[in-house]
Amino acid sequence: MHAQCHDAPDTPLVTVIIASYNHARYIEESILSVINQTYQNIELLVIDDGSKDESPALLGELQAKHGFDLKLQANQGLARTLNEAIARARGNLIVPFGSDDIMVPHRIATQVAYMQGKPEVGICSANIETIDQNGQVMGAREQRNRNLPFRRLDFDDLFLDRKPGPMAATLMLRREALEKVGGFHDKIRLEDVYIELSIAHAGYFIDVLGEVLAQYRDHPTNTFKNGRFMVDNVLKTYAVFASHPQYEQVCMKFRNSMVLKYANRDKGLAREILAQIPVRYWNRKTFRGIWRLIWS
Repeated sequence: MHAQCHDAPDTPLVTVIIASYNHARYIEESILSVINQTYQNIELLVIDDGSKDESPALLGELQAKHGFDLKLQANQGLARTLNEAIARARGNLIVPFGSDDIMVPHRIATQVAYMQGKPEVGICSANIETIDQNGQVMGAREQRNRNLPFRRLDFDDLFLDRKPGPMAATLMLRREALEKVGGFHDKIRLEDVYIELSIAHAGYFIDVLGEVLAQYRDHPTNTFKNGRFMVDNVLKTYAVFASHPQYEQVCMKFRNSMVLKYANRDKGLAREILAQIPVRYWNRKTFRGIWRLIWS
């Protein structure tokens, strides 16, 4: 990759980490979007986490052509992979990037310029545009996160869901903030939600720029489409912050949303979650969810 030897104050070294598992169909586009950044001082670390598809061979060819740092390993999960990559990384700004997503060409330059002189900002994020598995921009209904205005989030903004949160495909993390919270949690598999809450809890702000800096790919194997996985890992993440005075309300509000969300898609899961909500915490979403469970 085109990392320069020096680390000038206005062009700090940025380490982009792409950890990939069975994404042969998408990985080349993801890597090229990093290589084609307008910002030059980038260290690219690519890790294949035990893929069973043709990723390893493809990555070998791409590495020979573009010269990024490539590591092939037995599967050990994203959190451990990211922590090990961060330990090797030389940049003070860290960008974990999805092997199925695409950066816009000026993404890194824009975020680096924004982070300059703002030590209080632990994470810089931005808006996303959603594309389908073939790279086509999706319709207006799928574009909820494209035109949101700039927002600065503290811990309560995020934990109490008071403002739209950061987008995983656009995270730029300050190394110092990552180290302060001890990196990613290897028992929690929703890495982005955990690290955002932890860094905000440590006293940093998360600033989300009001422009699109990445394309997020919506495809059949997205993590968020696995309902039980999402529910279990969000609640596991919230439990880390159980000392918060509104912890119980936060968990119940989330469960209510999930009852409504899964009442059509996974009735068994929706009923299970409903059983975990005391009647005093029921709200409009609960009733709409129950209505869907009965009638849909």
